Amino acid sequence: MPPFFRRLPGAYLLLAALVATGLAYAPGLTGGWFFDDFPNIVRNPDVQPSRFGLAEFVGAALSSPASELKRPLASLSFAADAALFGLEPLGWKLTNLAIHLANGWLVFLLARALFEACALRGRGIADAGRVAALVAAGWLLLPINLTAVLYVVQRMESLANLFVLLGLLGYVRGRLRMQSPGGDGFGACVASLLGATVAGLLAKETAILLPLYAAIIEAVLFRFGDGSRRDTRVLALFGAVLVLPGLVGAAVLVPWLANDATWATRDFTLATRLLSEARIVTGYVGWTLLPLPRSLSFYHDDFVVSTGVFSPWTTATSLLALAASGAAAWYLRERRPLASLGIGLFIGCHLLTGTVLPLELVYEHRNYFASFGLLLAVVPVLALPARASARFAHAMLGALLLGWAALTLVTAYAWGDPLRLAAELAARAPDSPRAQFGYGRELLAHSDYTEQSPPLREGFAVLERAAAMTGASILPEQTMILTRSLMRAPVDERWWDSLIAKLAARAPRSENVEALGALTRCARDRRCELPAARMDAAFAAAEAHTPVNANVLVAHSDWAWNVAGDHALGKRLVEEAVRARPTDADARITLARMNLVLGDTEAVREQLDALERLNTAGRLDPAIADLRRLLGPP
Repeated sequence: MPPFFRRLPGAYLLLAALVATGLAYAPGLTGGWFFDDFPNIVRNPDVQPSRFGLAEFVGAALSSPASELKRPLASLSFAADAALFGLEPLGWKLTNLAIHLANGWLVFLLARALFEACALRGRGIADAGRVAALVAAGWLLLPINLTAVLYVVQRMESLANLFVLLGLLGYVRGRLRMQSPGGDGFGACVASLLGATVAGLLAKETAILLPLYAAIIEAVLFRFGDGSRRDTRVLALFGAVLVLPGLVGAAVLVPWLANDATWATRDFTLATRLLSEARIVTGYVGWTLLPLPRSLSFYHDDFVVSTGVFSPWTTATSLLALAASGAAAWYLRERRPLASLGIGLFIGCHLLTGTVLPLELVYEHRNYFASFGLLLAVVPVLALPARASARFAHAMLGALLLGWAALTLVTAYAWGDPLRLAAELAARAPDSPRAQFGYGRELLAHSDYTEQSPPLREGFAVLERAAAMTGASILPEQTMILTRSLMRAPVDERWWDSLIAKLAARAPRSENVEALGALTRCARDRRCELPAARMDAAFAAAEAHTPVNANVLVAHSDWAWNVAGDHALGKRLVEEAVRARPTDADARITLARMNLVLGDTEAVREQLDALERLNTAGRLDPAIADLRRLLGPP
């Protein structure tokens, strides 16, 4: 232990870490909304209710567009912040910081409990409280964890992990009580795993890994028994909370993953995703322990997908590195249980988001828990090295802590202003279409929308470059078209050509669908004039892919009904959307309103019956009541 740290009790060291973390994040608290904050919060009226009745409460809880499971606990926390702070991001970011600090405290308690469990195996940790505080300090200050704090919507991740850490802490404490003569902590173990997993799942699906983390801790430190024999209760517990759900999940996932439509909107297949994630997961180790600004760029759409074991060659080395890490974890479980446990937790954390699910390939926030595993493996070695290497190890630990704090502070400063953040991310990821688009759009937002405005000219130049990049969405073209239309200025026909060609080339991703929706809304609200022939061609290109995206059909219906005045086409398109996605209440409400206009009362009642079946806990009551009022008595 470095001499300076030896003078501080663990609690004081943790307090200093919490204060340092608050200071490091302070410059970023003044920033604005970012990326997925807009669909999940800013443009989501359900998390901004004007009053809180049962229907509004349920509507807020089930309002998330990010997941089929809706993440109700996270959404309700957004609604609470909306009630307290309106749409001023400062209060929301302060809430995120408070959750992060609470998680840091739990990391300290969990690390200390794990050190106590190591002592039972004859591998005790000297100065356990101080070393646990150093683990927590490093975790709190890691730059890779920054997006879980300053990117408001990632409260879903930090809140889910609050329950994961609570669950693991309760489980380890229960198992420690079970190791003492006459101790009975099995009930606490069961309650911790079940209760925390359910609560965490209400914030984000990543909490489903809690039983896996507990099983890894069990395999390394407790060995599913009391030191002399296996405990059948523990084995049965993991059979119930891990093995059985895993088998059920696999039975559900396999047919879905085997369906080509599951991968239609992605640039990778199941095989190329698995190969790519080997490089990504090994890369996360460097991003966590020795981070560079270029790696922590938020946008990673410029990542080159692995197409074979040797394409690129780093795929093979990454696969070998992962295999070696697994072997090392097994080999070290007796000699260095903390290193073994840390490796296991890191790899285990990525088994959900870094394997077969067709999610986007790379995100820093996926390491929010995984980074704890790495620090658990590294920090005790550096804090308590062999005497011969103590000075070097302590210097390295000090340098790492200072380096992590400095990069977090610098990055937080960039997050404190939208234009500064966009410029920083564009500089960190010069080959990322999303990063360049974000910078160009922010430049336009900071212009006065006149031809002479330097930010406007620079913004268009950046957007032109972004549009030409490989893999770019239609967002650059859409933004340039809308901006020129709103300015009542000529629109470059090349932008339309490029937009339509991209929609024809591949099934539309969510950002392309949102771009079409934004074009439609601008024309519908009479804020801009868009050529009907070009919009028709864009929708035709987007709908040429099988299966047709239901959201594209809804946007096209909006255009046909409200802009083109073609009610028959508008109705037919939204009917197709309802057939494609029968549980889409918004599409059914739209269809019911169309039928009201057309005087088809039977069709309205058909949709009302369907909405009643979808009306979970009364969340659709206001919409249903409004439709019944407009329909009148039978």
